[in-house]
Amino acid sequence: MTKKIDVQIIIGSKSDEPKVKSAIDLLSEFGINIDFKVASAHRTPEYVTEIVDNAINNGVKVFITGAGMANHLSGTVASKTVLPVIGIPFSGGVSDGMDALLATVQMPPGVPVATVAVDGAKNAALLALQILGIENKDIQKKLVEYRHKEAEKIKNAI
Repeated sequence: MTKKIDVQIIIGSKSDEPKVKSAIDLLSEFGINIDFKVASAHRTPEYVTEIVDNAINNGVKVFITGAGMANHLSGTVASKTVLPVIGIPFSGGVSDGMDALLATVQMPPGVPVATVAVDGAKNAALLALQILGIENKDIQKKLVEYRHKEAEKIKNAI
């Protein structure tokens, strides 16, 4: 029996793993079952398709994808599913992430990708949690508690 996965995380390069660590950590803190893979839209397109197909078969509800430069990974994943895809443009390259941001946010009509800030992995995780929380009151409750704790941190820092 395969483990149920709620969120499939895919990044384009192993070297970008530190940029997605905050998402992995936050989702784990919330008890979300995740799967993490490295695959390239350009260098391993068949593998990307395999990951998406397997994820859907394993009950994935949300994809988080991240890549730098052209970030075609997010759009490639979105083209293969009707499930929500959250794209994280990674910094680096000649434009330090602006090229990845534009590639992620400028999807053609019919193939949306929800896009967070450059290197915005934590917000990608929070958005995934909000999506999962639509049908899961426990996640909603944990999100309310999380926001309260974050607000208290700000108030106590003054």
